[in-house]
Amino acid sequence: MRPDVGSLEADRPGNALLDHQGDRRRSEYRAGDSVRVHLPVDRPHHRSRHRFMTAGSRPAHRDVWLLIATFLIAVAGLVYELIAATASSYLLGDSVRQFSLVIGVFLSSMGVGAWLSRFVEQPVSGFIWVQILIAVVGGFMAPALFYAYAYLSAVGPVLFGLLAAVGVLSGMEIPLIARVLERVGAARFRFENVLSVDYAGALIASLAFPLLIVPHLGLMSASLVFGALNLLVAGISLWLFRDESSGRQRAAWLIALVLTCTALIQSEKLLSVTEAQLFEDDVIFSEATPYQNITLTQFRDRTRLYLDYSLQFDSLDEYRYHEMLVHPAIGMAPRREDILILGGGDGMAAREVLRHDEVKNVTLVDLDSRVTELFRDHPQLAPLNDHSLSDDRLKIVNEDAWQFVENDDGAYDVIILDLPDPKNLTLSKLYSAEFYALLMERTTAQSVIVTQSGAPLFAREAFWSIVTTWDETRNPFDLSAPLSVLPYHAYVPSFGEWGFVMASPMRLRDRMPDLPDGLRYLDSGQWSAATRFPPDMARLEVEANHIQTHVLADYYMDGWEKWFE
Repeated sequence: MRPDVGSLEADRPGNALLDHQGDRRRSEYRAGDSVRVHLPVDRPHHRSRHRFMTAGSRPAHRDVWLLIATFLIAVAGLVYELIAATASSYLLGDSVRQFSLVIGVFLSSMGVGAWLSRFVEQPVSGFIWVQILIAVVGGFMAPALFYAYAYLSAVGPVLFGLLAAVGVLSGMEIPLIARVLERVGAARFRFENVLSVDYAGALIASLAFPLLIVPHLGLMSASLVFGALNLLVAGISLWLFRDESSGRQRAAWLIALVLTCTALIQSEKLLSVTEAQLFEDDVIFSEATPYQNITLTQFRDRTRLYLDYSLQFDSLDEYRYHEMLVHPAIGMAPRREDILILGGGDGMAAREVLRHDEVKNVTLVDLDSRVTELFRDHPQLAPLNDHSLSDDRLKIVNEDAWQFVENDDGAYDVIILDLPDPKNLTLSKLYSAEFYALLMERTTAQSVIVTQSGAPLFAREAFWSIVTTWDETRNPFDLSAPLSVLPYHAYVPSFGEWGFVMASPMRLRDRMPDLPDGLRYLDSGQWSAATRFPPDMARLEVEANHIQTHVLADYYMDGWEKWFE
């Protein structure tokens, strides 16, 4: 019995079912599927085809769904790529290098996937299998990466192996969807429409990732949520194309759904188990913000702050670092009323600044408002900085340091740079000659600037590159004389030997800073020793850091890798 004719549409090249003698050949028909039958006519250009469908299956619904699916898988695919890039920059450092490698591996893998898609004989079945596989591989990517970092100490192979697999599967998706759309006879099908929907999904993902996904889900939950999204696409496709799916696919989909939902429900526990291995002490706070991952740990009365899994301070010895960062600079400044702190959102540097009675105004600029909120308002954290962030003399500005300095019109007696290490280009620019030139516009002829400068032993070239950069920075108050630059160092148990650099239009060397009472580490004897460097930390001839070259980031990474990789 012949099915009823459902629709009539113009024939496309390559779809004709007529032989050269004009005999009609019938295609196989299965209940619930549409069948194209071509009627013989006298002239080839008058040939037409009939599309058949049953009452229970409307191709228009399938057409719309496939375009919706294209949008959803585009969002999920880009989110997986961003998760891989962000996690690698957290765990491996050097965000520019990691993002570049991730993008390169992902895009090349997509090309391989697009080529492999031609070997899939059944595009509907192939598309469903791809969704199930990418849900498992992409959905469990972040948990696998953090597990590898915590237990295997081998993030690279796991990262790029999973990334390549996700890239191959993502590359197969659009060609398979295009083939399915064409096969079901989508009205006015055009491949560029599929690409437009795909690009729109990528745009939404790129905007949502830093603003919504990371702050509200975190990397581990986000990975699993978008794995569930791919399973949703697979599930709806299984139902709409149930006449072409198999029992094996439905069973695989159900198993993947159970695993993903279970992992998502247990994601907090999974994160806690991983963090327990990553950190020595109990994790009392962990949150991903649009800018970084904040983790606080505690053991008895000992608190540690980690940003992007890098230690920022240990309450047991942080006073050594902050006393050496703050008091030599303020103690050498003839005037100490207006102080600018860039970074230092934990308030520890501000605590030391406010020890000086002459200080009237402190402006603290930190990009991440969540850090300053925590250390101002949290009952366990605010006492660590003596509630300095609530002091009436202090104003908090949550803004990028470069933008603040560029747009500000103030002049400061002392400028303190308590910034993260220059492990990537975003941070390296805040140690560049160009940024230092901007800072000098915010000074007077007697101002003092100090910056933390990393480890002169572990990253020796990086430390002396910062010194060289200050040496080459123009003195705006005396064009014939260079700035006075004074490097010094101190031993901080959590970090090892740590370095600092002071710069000023006035002479610094051979002066003794005026120190306040009650310091736990710094005194006149310690200061005299701090300005002398042993042979293994002595000055090297290195390049200054510029935003065009960013040699500092390379010096930094090479130095630490030599000691700890």
